Amino acid sequence: MGEGLLYRLYRRRILKEIQALAKPQHVAMILDGNRRWAKARALQSSAHGHRAGADKIHEFLSWCEEQGISVVTLYLLSTDNLTTRGSQELDDLAEIIENLADQLSRLANWKVKHVGQAAALPVHLRQTLEAASERTAQNSGLHINLAVGYGGRAEISDAVSRMVAKHRAQGGTLEDLADVISVPEIAKHLYTVGQPDPDVVIRTSGEQRLSDFMLWQSAHSEFYFVEALGPDLREIDFLRALRDFGRRQRRYGS
Repeated sequence: MGEGLLYRLYRRRILKEIQALAKPQHVAMILDGNRRWAKARALQSSAHGHRAGADKIHEFLSWCEEQGISVVTLYLLSTDNLTTRGSQELDDLAEIIENLADQLSRLANWKVKHVGQAAALPVHLRQTLEAASERTAQNSGLHINLAVGYGGRAEISDAVSRMVAKHRAQGGTLEDLADVISVPEIAKHLYTVGQPDPDVVIRTSGEQRLSDFMLWQSAHSEFYFVEALGPDLREIDFLRALRDFGRRQRRYGS
C-alpha cells in the first residue's frame, strides 16, 4: 500500500507519542473480516480474503517486532470454525495456515508454537504445525502462538482434564481432588503455560467480542477494536492501539 506524505507524518507523530508510554509484552490478535474483504471486492471465493489476511500477518508481526513486543498470539482457526465452515473453505484455510506456519518458522529468529487441539485438525496441517514448532524450539526472538483449532472453553476443559489425569497418576483420589484445584494449578496446564497473559487483545473488522479467544488469559487484558477489515489493517492502526494501551491505567481489579 502506498504511503503518502500525510500518512508518513502522522506515523512519525504517533511513534514519537508512544516512545514514553508503556508497551504491551504480549499482544493477542483476532485478524477478522477476511471473508467480508473478499466479498466487497466481488472475488470468487473467501480464500482470496484469507490469503490476503495471511499476507497481512507477516506485516503485523514485523510491526510487533519493531516495537519490542515479546509474544504475539494469532487467532487463525477456532474450534467453532471446524464445524461451521464449509469443507472447501476449511481445505483452503488449512492450506493457507500450513503455508503461513512454514514461512514463519523459517524467518528471522522467531519461535512458533501451536496452541489448540491438534487432534481435531487435518493430519497434514497438524504435521506442519508440529514441524514449525520443532524447527524453532531453540529460537529466542519474537514468540508467535498460532491458535489453530483453538477455543477458550476447550482450553480450560483440557487443562482441567490434564490436571485430573496427573492427580490420578500420582495416586490422588477423588476425595482430595478439591484440594488440588486452584487458579494457579489450572494455569499450569493451559496451552500457553509459562507465557505472560496478553496485555492487549486487538480485533479488526469492527466486531466487539472475544469469540471464545483466550478466555482465561484475557481476564485482565485491555481490548482495542479496529474498524478496518483484517487485510486492510495499517501500521498506524496498530500504533494507535499501542498509544491507546499506553495511556490507559491498568487496575487489575483494584
